[in-house]
Amino acid sequence: MVNLLSNAAADSATHAALNGSAGKSLLDGAAHSTLSDANRRLEKALKYVSINEDVAERLRYPKSSLVVSIPVRMDDGSLRIFQGYRVRYDDSRGPTKGGVRYHPGVTLDEVQSLAFWMTFKCAVLNLPFGGAKGGITLNPKELSKFELERLTRGYVDAIADFIGPDIDIPAPDVYTNPMVMGWMMDQYSIIQRKITPAVVTGKPITMGGSQGRESATAMGAFFVMQTVLPRLGKSPENTTVAVQGFGNAGSIIAELLYKAGYKVVAVSDSQGGVYASQGLDIPSVRQIKESSRRLKAVYCEGSVCNDQEHSTITNEQLLELDVDVLVPAALENQITAENAGRIQARYIFEVANGPVTSDADAILENRGIQVFPDILVNAGGVTVSYFEWVQNRNGFYWSADKVNHRLEFAMKQETEHIWAIAQEQDIDLRTAAYVHALNRLDDAIRAKGTRDFYVS
Repeated sequence: MVNLLSNAAADSATHAALNGSAGKSLLDGAAHSTLSDANRRLEKALKYVSINEDVAERLRYPKSSLVVSIPVRMDDGSLRIFQGYRVRYDDSRGPTKGGVRYHPGVTLDEVQSLAFWMTFKCAVLNLPFGGAKGGITLNPKELSKFELERLTRGYVDAIADFIGPDIDIPAPDVYTNPMVMGWMMDQYSIIQRKITPAVVTGKPITMGGSQGRESATAMGAFFVMQTVLPRLGKSPENTTVAVQGFGNAGSIIAELLYKAGYKVVAVSDSQGGVYASQGLDIPSVRQIKESSRRLKAVYCEGSVCNDQEHSTITNEQLLELDVDVLVPAALENQITAENAGRIQARYIFEVANGPVTSDADAILENRGIQVFPDILVNAGGVTVSYFEWVQNRNGFYWSADKVNHRLEFAMKQETEHIWAIAQEQDIDLRTAAYVHALNRLDDAIRAKGTRDFYVS
């Protein structure tokens, strides 16, 4: 059996967290970790804000990190142990909030990094939440639906004391969906002996989910793009787009852009992608992908095959296409120092979490490529999760139009704020987003007392 603990055991940040090294940041000795890379953005932004030193110190450390082993009885009768994680990074602004991903690459370092980003994302959108994240190390495609349900319920059993509507609220992420969230909510309700819909978001509508939640990440990104692209002189009809990642968020943003008149020339999934210089018929691509579960079938099956000339490309080739807009909507660390010099897009909108490393940021900035950061661009998901949480607690539910209207207002308002900060301070948009978030986190942490209060 594959040792599912190896990824975490090999990571220096994991050892630091488990050993609780006194007086040392989790980032010490973890120069190549995702969390240390995320922290470089914080250190850069700190140069442009006037905040209390207590705030910077607090934000360098996750509040708590939980590692659990989840025994699952498989369909063939065998027993497998899976490694699970839940990290609550900071709760200065409210209960923590963040998704749960099922993926072979999940490690404690990755989950801590995602929780770090969620902290800033919630502050950017002015949500009354802190940041959290969770995950289980596995390939969900190798498990049956019965096994996935047992795994999900076992995960909730293991972390039940760590989550709750007023403590930490999980949500969907990579390879989790409304049904998985429904299992989580149901299992938590069984443990609590009461129906508790507000414990998770992204649930099925019939279990208290919100209208518009499944499309929220893509819809939020679309509102950001609608706000800034006209300012950059880019109208839909003269703007080409490539989307890496054709999952839930990537496929929806591609279709939204297509329907708005943008020329989406390339899309890809984990197996590769397709490219058509004249633009793809995105609704047809989505339909065939959803029915066949593979993008490579898109131009090999059905009438579309005869309608458009196309070519097959790799994910790496898609990233380096000569397009106006690149939308990384897959996983983190897709654009690094190794390939940043070959990126030809003029603008990058991060629909994925952390698709551009800090080393790549510097290269892209020097080349005049503008990056619109994940903590703004993909914040639509957590914003509608907040709407769902509010609806659950009130027992009153909104229409899809009302959800989308409120999402549009929030995304456009915060985009305007960040754009103004970038212009006023002559800094890149990612740093401006962190400055915006830090000012709000500073207000919350100061309200509880800092060194300035205790030392006259």
